[in-house]
Amino acid sequence: MEALGNFDWKCKHTWKISAKNTFWCLLGCAIGDFGTILFFQLTQIPFPVFWIMVLAIINGLITSVILETIILIRQNLIFSLALKTALGMSFISMVSMEIAMNLTDYFLTGGAILTWWVVPIMLIVGFLTPWPYNYWRLKKFNQPCH
Repeated sequence: MEALGNFDWKCKHTWKISAKNTFWCLLGCAIGDFGTILFFQLTQIPFPVFWIMVLAIINGLITSVILETIILIRQNLIFSLALKTALGMSFISMVSMEIAMNLTDYFLTGGAILTWWVVPIMLIVGFLTPWPYNYWRLKKFNQPCH
Protein backbone atom coordinates (compact mmCIF):
# COMPACT_ATOMS: atom_id res chain seq x y z
CA MET A 1 0.00 0.00 0.00
CA GLU A 2 1.41 3.35 -0.94
CA ALA A 3 2.07 5.94 1.72
CA LEU A 4 -0.82 8.26 2.48
CA GLY A 5 1.46 11.19 1.71
CA ASN A 6 1.57 10.11 -1.95
CA PHE A 7 -2.17 9.63 -2.22
CA ASP A 8 -4.20 12.32 -4.03
CA TRP A 9 -6.82 13.63 -1.59
CA LYS A 10 -7.55 16.73 -3.71
CA CYS A 11 -9.71 15.36 -6.54
CA LYS A 12 -12.97 17.32 -6.41
CA HIS A 13 -14.66 14.96 -8.87
CA THR A 14 -13.95 11.93 -6.66
CA TRP A 15 -15.06 13.80 -3.52
CA LYS A 16 -18.35 14.63 -5.27
CA ILE A 17 -19.00 11.05 -6.39
CA SER A 18 -18.01 9.63 -3.00
CA ALA A 19 -20.30 12.16 -1.28
CA LYS A 20 -23.22 11.00 -3.42
CA ASN A 21 -22.46 7.35 -2.62
CA THR A 22 -22.08 8.14 1.07
CA PHE A 23 -25.40 10.00 1.07
CA TRP A 24 -27.28 6.99 -0.34
CA CYS A 25 -25.63 4.77 2.25
CA LEU A 26 -26.60 7.24 4.98
CA LEU A 27 -30.20 7.36 3.80
CA GLY A 28 -30.51 3.59 3.80
CA CYS A 29 -28.83 3.20 7.16
CA ALA A 30 -30.80 6.03 8.78
CA ILE A 31 -34.17 4.55 7.78
CA GLY A 32 -33.58 1.32 9.68
CA ASP A 33 -31.60 2.88 12.49
CA PHE A 34 -33.98 5.73 13.27
CA GLY A 35 -37.02 3.55 12.69
CA THR A 36 -35.83 1.07 15.30
CA ILE A 37 -34.99 3.72 17.87
CA LEU A 38 -38.28 5.53 17.23
CA PHE A 39 -40.24 2.28 17.62
CA PHE A 40 -38.78 1.63 21.06
CA GLN A 41 -39.08 5.29 22.01
CA LEU A 42 -42.79 5.44 21.11
CA THR A 43 -43.83 2.04 22.44
CA GLN A 44 -41.71 2.39 25.60
CA ILE A 45 -41.05 -1.34 25.56
CA PRO A 46 -38.59 -1.98 28.38
CA PHE A 47 -35.48 -3.12 26.56
CA PRO A 48 -31.84 -2.33 27.39
CA VAL A 49 -30.40 0.66 25.52
CA PHE A 50 -27.41 -1.38 24.35
CA TRP A 51 -29.64 -3.94 22.63
CA ILE A 52 -31.87 -1.28 21.09
CA MET A 53 -28.75 0.25 19.57
CA VAL A 54 -27.51 -3.15 18.36
CA LEU A 55 -30.90 -3.74 16.70
CA ALA A 56 -30.79 -0.23 15.22
CA ILE A 57 -27.39 -0.96 13.66
CA ILE A 58 -28.54 -4.29 12.24
CA ASN A 59 -31.75 -2.79 10.86
CA GLY A 60 -29.77 0.12 9.40
CA LEU A 61 -27.53 -2.31 7.53
CA ILE A 62 -30.55 -4.25 6.28
CA THR A 63 -32.41 -1.17 5.04
CA SER A 64 -29.25 0.12 3.37
CA VAL A 65 -28.94 -3.14 1.40
CA ILE A 66 -32.65 -3.01 0.51
CA LEU A 67 -32.43 0.60 -0.68
CA GLU A 68 -29.33 -0.12 -2.74
CA THR A 69 -31.00 -3.17 -4.30
CA ILE A 70 -34.00 -1.03 -5.30
CA ILE A 71 -31.74 1.67 -6.75
CA LEU A 72 -29.82 -0.91 -8.79
CA ILE A 73 -33.01 -2.55 -10.05
CA ARG A 74 -34.21 0.88 -11.19
CA GLN A 75 -30.91 1.12 -13.11
CA ASN A 76 -31.97 -2.02 -15.03
CA LEU A 77 -30.05 -4.67 -13.10
CA ILE A 78 -31.87 -7.93 -12.55
CA PHE A 79 -32.87 -8.62 -8.95
CA SER A 80 -30.27 -11.31 -8.24
CA LEU A 81 -27.40 -9.18 -9.57
CA ALA A 82 -28.72 -6.07 -7.79
CA LEU A 83 -28.94 -7.94 -4.48
CA LYS A 84 -25.48 -9.45 -4.93
CA THR A 85 -24.04 -6.01 -5.68
CA ALA A 86 -25.82 -4.47 -2.68
CA LEU A 87 -24.52 -7.21 -0.39
CA GLY A 88 -21.03 -6.63 -1.77
CA MET A 89 -21.05 -2.98 -0.77
CA SER A 90 -18.46 -1.85 1.70
CA PHE A 91 -19.64 -3.05 5.08
CA ILE A 92 -16.69 -1.15 6.57
CA SER A 93 -18.36 2.04 5.41
CA MET A 94 -21.83 1.07 6.60
CA VAL A 95 -20.74 -0.32 9.97
CA SER A 96 -18.55 2.72 10.71
CA MET A 97 -21.48 4.98 9.80
CA GLU A 98 -23.87 3.08 12.04
CA ILE A 99 -21.50 2.95 15.00
CA ALA A 100 -20.71 6.65 14.67
CA MET A 101 -24.40 7.58 14.57
CA ASN A 102 -25.27 5.43 17.56
CA LEU A 103 -22.29 6.56 19.63
CA THR A 104 -23.28 10.16 18.92
CA ASP A 105 -26.81 9.40 20.12
CA TYR A 106 -25.44 7.64 23.18
CA PHE A 107 -23.04 10.43 24.20
CA LEU A 108 -25.56 13.22 23.59
CA THR A 109 -28.79 11.67 24.92
CA GLY A 110 -27.86 8.54 26.83
CA GLY A 111 -28.78 6.38 23.84
CA ALA A 112 -31.83 5.23 21.93
CA ILE A 113 -33.47 8.66 22.07
CA LEU A 114 -34.31 10.70 19.00
CA THR A 115 -34.88 14.42 19.50
CA TRP A 116 -35.17 17.28 17.03
CA TRP A 117 -31.65 18.44 17.81
CA VAL A 118 -29.78 15.10 17.94
CA VAL A 119 -30.95 13.71 14.59
CA PRO A 120 -29.10 16.29 12.44
CA ILE A 121 -25.94 15.79 14.49
CA MET A 122 -26.21 12.00 14.11
CA LEU A 123 -26.66 12.39 10.35
CA ILE A 124 -23.67 14.72 9.99
CA VAL A 125 -21.41 12.44 12.05
CA GLY A 126 -22.77 9.40 10.19
CA PHE A 127 -21.96 11.03 6.85
CA LEU A 128 -18.53 12.37 7.74
CA THR A 129 -17.23 9.16 9.34
CA PRO A 130 -17.11 6.90 6.23
CA TRP A 131 -16.78 9.62 3.59
CA PRO A 132 -12.94 9.71 3.50
CA TYR A 133 -12.84 5.90 3.33
CA ASN A 134 -15.36 5.94 0.46
CA TYR A 135 -13.22 8.56 -1.33
CA TRP A 136 -10.08 6.50 -0.79
CA ARG A 137 -11.70 3.30 -2.01
CA LEU A 138 -13.08 5.02 -5.09
CA LYS A 139 -9.82 6.83 -5.91
CA LYS A 140 -7.43 3.96 -5.14
CA PHE A 141 -9.38 1.02 -6.53
CA ASN A 142 -12.09 2.71 -8.62
CA GLN A 143 -14.57 0.87 -6.39
CA PRO A 144 -17.48 2.90 -5.10
CA CYS A 145 -19.12 1.73 -1.90
CA HIS A 146 -22.33 1.59 -3.98
